[in-house]
Amino acid sequence: MKANVQYVNPSEALAVIQSNQRVFIQGSAHTPTFLLKHLAQEAQRLKNVEVVSISVYGDLHVDKFELKNSFCLNSLFVSESIRNAVREGYADYVPVFLSEIPELFKRQILPLDVAIVHVSVPDAHGYCSLGVSVDVARSAVDSARYIIAQVNPKAPRTHGDGMIHSSRFHAMVFCEDNLHEAFFGQKADDNTTKIGEYVAGLIDDKCVLQMGIGAIPDAVLKCLHNHKDLGVHTEMCSDGIIDLFEKDVINNKYKQIHPNKSVSSFALGSRKLYDYVNDNPAFAFLDVDYVNNPSVISRNHRMIAINSALEIDITGQVCSDSIGTYQYSGVGGQMDFMRGAALSEGGKPIIAIPSRTNKGVSRIVSALKPGAGVVTTRAHMHYVVTEYGIAYLFGKNLRQRAKALINIAHPDDRELLEKDCVERFKIF
Repeated sequence: MKANVQYVNPSEALAVIQSNQRVFIQGSAHTPTFLLKHLAQEAQRLKNVEVVSISVYGDLHVDKFELKNSFCLNSLFVSESIRNAVREGYADYVPVFLSEIPELFKRQILPLDVAIVHVSVPDAHGYCSLGVSVDVARSAVDSARYIIAQVNPKAPRTHGDGMIHSSRFHAMVFCEDNLHEAFFGQKADDNTTKIGEYVAGLIDDKCVLQMGIGAIPDAVLKCLHNHKDLGVHTEMCSDGIIDLFEKDVINNKYKQIHPNKSVSSFALGSRKLYDYVNDNPAFAFLDVDYVNNPSVISRNHRMIAINSALEIDITGQVCSDSIGTYQYSGVGGQMDFMRGAALSEGGKPIIAIPSRTNKGVSRIVSALKPGAGVVTTRAHMHYVVTEYGIAYLFGKNLRQRAKALINIAHPDDRELLEKDCVERFKIF
């Protein structure tokens, strides 16, 4: 089936959006900033339009304080673009596992009036692709009453769940903006490299990898060049996988589900990454309610989940989404993969963090900051890695956990942590 493709200008496309509606916007590399700029120009005619998204990049335009009566952001993940709006109180955050966000749309808990997506140009059959950001966008498109497409020849065409026939779009707007990029590997320092080496030591040949966002997962990937026959089943992937693919370190031969394919829900990195996955049948970009389902994750043997945190207390409680009451990010998919890896035969759930922040504050603490959110509970914790070593917490009591974590804290922080442990446990 082919479609008669007709493009309209932004004003015509956005005319379907009315006051008091809920509008989904695609995120990450595909954040549709071209259309959002034009949507902000519609502010005079719109009131109380709720904008729903996960991680977004670039200038959203609709998140400005002076437009707060026209647009209210209700984010399912707090990224840098909207962090200030949430902090200042004119945007909100919904704590939810990434794997369960599609249910909010499908079950009409958050019914969507409009979805704005950023897609590839129609192919010979009229199909466009959600590209490298399928994640929750697939379910949003399936659930929304109206779909507006920002169509871009620079958007990659990926295999998997992201195909949408152009006839399903209420309106299509052409643009040639660059996709949003992120460069995680450039942030690596000596401590990050050391953490990468320790984590790589926990990974055996034929393991299946999940990597979170940031410099540490990329540092781990750089330490895996002597490994063999690794697989990928991950919430997101970045540039670090390219070299491992080209050297046949990652080949997905021994995966129990989706063998010979790297499974992800989204990709975020450089243009080189987007070009690499473009029309590449070795990658499957699938709906996040499948990719992040712990029961699906656990079906792969030797599943390795590598995630980070803002701070960890001495009993193993992990805060990954807030600094006290300051909402820094979101629940995301950490718990989905930590649990999935724990249930996997031979799996290893890992939290990898520097022992201190850039300002010299210990990340291993006696107690989490007041108001901090616990994303991964102490009962879910297995491995914690810093540049000072590896702590294995599974099966350990509270005193044993505290000792193991103090041993990998920064040396200058250990005395105070031990003092706090004596006060807490009496005998330490």
